[in-house]
Amino acid sequence: MAGGPSGILETLKTNNLFEKEVLLKRNEFLKVAGTIDTNIYFIEEGSLRVYISQTQEEQIIRFGYQNDLIVSLDSFLTEQPSDFYIQAIKKTSVKVISKRTFFEFITENEDNLKLWNAILENLVLQQMEREKDLLIASVNERYSRVLKRSPRLFQEIPHKYIANYLRMTPETLSRLKKS
Repeated sequence: MAGGPSGILETLKTNNLFEKEVLLKRNEFLKVAGTIDTNIYFIEEGSLRVYISQTQEEQIIRFGYQNDLIVSLDSFLTEQPSDFYIQAIKKTSVKVISKRTFFEFITENEDNLKLWNAILENLVLQQMEREKDLLIASVNERYSRVLKRSPRLFQEIPHKYIANYLRMTPETLSRLKKS
């Protein structure tokens, strides 16, 4: 999750909800499939990718970089194992908020509950945009939509990962970038 979240992130920092910091080396996993993860992560530095692995093929569904929140939302909400992996693309530093600490915070007052609603709304809207991207047949349009929505992505994330996210070959992405 990213974005209008600057106010969200400021609130989390101000209230000192972060319990620890985790340093990840390039390609190190923050979370692996089949595990339960009920933490919320704030990316201080670096970048992460969220993906699912099916029959030895990875399908990237999300990226996170500096000042983004990332969460394995299915596992966070259900406290059940998730099929998702969260992996560092480069050296990454994340601050951690546990579900328990976060829910104690959001139940303290109505403003904090509004913050949770804003986080959920943001996540739902991001997911809807992602689903639209996947339904668009034209690689040109998929590329244009993501470039318009997340220009920073192209500075932060290696092209091979962006190509996977856009469901195209790295060569197609390279051709689109040149045109």
